[in-house]
Amino acid sequence: MPPPAPRPDPDRLRRGPVLLYDNGKLAEGAYPEVFRHLGARLAGARVTRVVAQQELIRGASVEALRARARAIAATGPAAVIVALADVGVSPATAMLALALEAEGVPAVCLTADPGDALARAVAAHQAGGALALVRLDLVPDASASAVRRAVDGAWPAILDALTRPVRPPAPDRLPPAADGLLDVTPWQAPGADDTDAVHAAFAALGIGDGLPVVPPTPRRYEAMLAFMPWDAATPLTPELAPSGAPLTVRELAIAAVMAGCRPEHMPVLVTAVLATARPAFNLLQGLITSHNSGQLLVVSGPLAAEVGLHGGAGCLGPGFPVNAAIGRAVNLALVNASRAVPGEADLGCLGSPAEWTYCFAEAAGPWPMINAERFDAQATTVLALKAEPPHGVTDFRSRTAEDLLGTLLDCCTSLGSNNAYMPGSLVLVLAPDHARLLAAAGWDKAALRARIHAGAGHDLAAVAPRGIAAITPTAGADGRVRVTRGPGDVEIVVAGGRGGHSAVIRPWSLSSEAVIEPVRRPDGALAHRIAEFRAIR
Repeated sequence: MPPPAPRPDPDRLRRGPVLLYDNGKLAEGAYPEVFRHLGARLAGARVTRVVAQQELIRGASVEALRARARAIAATGPAAVIVALADVGVSPATAMLALALEAEGVPAVCLTADPGDALARAVAAHQAGGALALVRLDLVPDASASAVRRAVDGAWPAILDALTRPVRPPAPDRLPPAADGLLDVTPWQAPGADDTDAVHAAFAALGIGDGLPVVPPTPRRYEAMLAFMPWDAATPLTPELAPSGAPLTVRELAIAAVMAGCRPEHMPVLVTAVLATARPAFNLLQGLITSHNSGQLLVVSGPLAAEVGLHGGAGCLGPGFPVNAAIGRAVNLALVNASRAVPGEADLGCLGSPAEWTYCFAEAAGPWPMINAERFDAQATTVLALKAEPPHGVTDFRSRTAEDLLGTLLDCCTSLGSNNAYMPGSLVLVLAPDHARLLAAAGWDKAALRARIHAGAGHDLAAVAPRGIAAITPTAGADGRVRVTRGPGDVEIVVAGGRGGHSAVIRPWSLSSEAVIEPVRRPDGALAHRIAEFRAIR
């Protein structure tokens, strides 16, 4: 017989304070009324004491969330109500509630659309569904009476969650095989080739990006080992959401096969993933954001040409298999490991073609490239940025640098771009003709960065009534809201072919910025040739 279900303990709420934990989402619109009315309901339940606490958790790492849970548990709360898992902070909010339960503190996580489904995916993957999630049927501009009705409707479920014992996580319904590989035998139809079987298996499991893949057979995986001098079990990222698992070298190599990469691409792929895993990139929230953006990768230095990356005409379009494969492999690996499946556990409103692949090489121009600026000309770097698709800059007529700069500045932002409300990184991709015009007039990268920082922005009056509810734009002394925090936020690269078409790549910039990672050997030394990775084995 199964063990009896744990019985509620209503006296718990009178043995210590109940903490109302606001993750920073309840300060706008009607949301403050959520905690006011919850406080009234808790008082009616004869709770000894109600304590409110607000902390911003946007951009927090998994370890930081666990540290916060330990600090909260040390104060001795009887239970905690965590709010609100409504949009991009949903994974962090649910993971904080899970961390509290791991510390022995009963917690309930309040959710609202569109983040409810994402929070439930986190709970399903990481706790077998044991976390108490209670959905509030409200929107930020709801009336106070509508908020009270929503809280009253949810109150029985909230009270049950606060008084029940902490439930242990359910066992994994599909434990991984000992070798970490997927058995496709159940999908193998008589007469089917490996492509048919793998596509059927991946479709059933929600793996892939919707395009056909190269079947990651053992033979193809083993071929990737030629330039993979890292232990296959090495984690490249922290724990991802909603799965709660890191991305390992093995999973990256499998995704590289699926995307059509060659073995010599592995050092660049590892470097790209390490860049996205840096705290400044904010991968925990970036993978599931509602923003229409992808993982931009710009590779600078000699290894780019050695592995076949293209930075000339058409470099951001079709026809260049290495660009396409490397960019695709990074996205495939991150989504497959995180289980942030679009349409299911991803908040993307529209999505973006940049989420399939977004990779190109920096071309030689009149200024030092990123690798030479940050390290040396023999090094190779990967710039990673969560960013919108490129915004085209068309200017064939400007004959002076000042006129061209006016065009570029006007394209650096718009009232619909995130950087209109939140300053952050910006990548200016200059076509060779535009780069030559600016360089001939005496402009170097430092001067261009300073000019773009000073000139790109909006008047506060235009920005204030628009944008993101939880973000309050900050203006400078001149009343302008700039798109960058300083000149250092502007990256300038040369790429493309002849003509008057440059591009500005605008950022997601929500607690996220560009990260530049050098290609290193496993011993930490800067790599100068791809052959070094084969020699290490």
